[in-house]
Amino acid sequence: MQVVLSEAKIQERVLEMGREITRDYAGREPHLVGVLKGACPFMTDLVRHVDLPMTLDYIAVSSYGALTKSSGEVRLVKDLDQGLDGRDLLVVEDIVDTGLTLNYLLRVLRARGPKSVKVVALLSKPARRLVDVHVDYLGFDIKDDFVVGYGLDHNQHFRNLRDIRLYGSE
Repeated sequence: MQVVLSEAKIQERVLEMGREITRDYAGREPHLVGVLKGACPFMTDLVRHVDLPMTLDYIAVSSYGALTKSSGEVRLVKDLDQGLDGRDLLVVEDIVDTGLTLNYLLRVLRARGPKSVKVVALLSKPARRLVDVHVDYLGFDIKDDFVVGYGLDHNQHFRNLRDIRLYGSE
């Protein structure tokens, strides 16, 4: 499979994003919510570069199943373990595609009373956007290709790749 983003390039950008968050949240204690399962490797690397006290939690939503395109139908699979009232929330996503999943998730989370909500995403596919969602900290814009690796999967496979690759390419 063709490499779209190398491990070195990903790690360089994740370091920069961690520094940006450290600067922007100085004096505060952000609460990071990783969107399972894809954001796990990204969130793990990101928090190592955020030099602040913080708390972590995870939420799981699904809109793909075994498909390579979002179904547009979003469902909550795993809810948070902690409350959000009055917290500075950072939602950590692997990829923003149509925006439908993130839009749904942001509505659910904002209703729980956080002080602030910002989005951190490793990848964005602007060409696929159906709903306008703002990403505050973005790793990379990519083309409308199906990619795997670094947490992104196809039918639960390839999450363990250290780089991001074009799925189905030779």
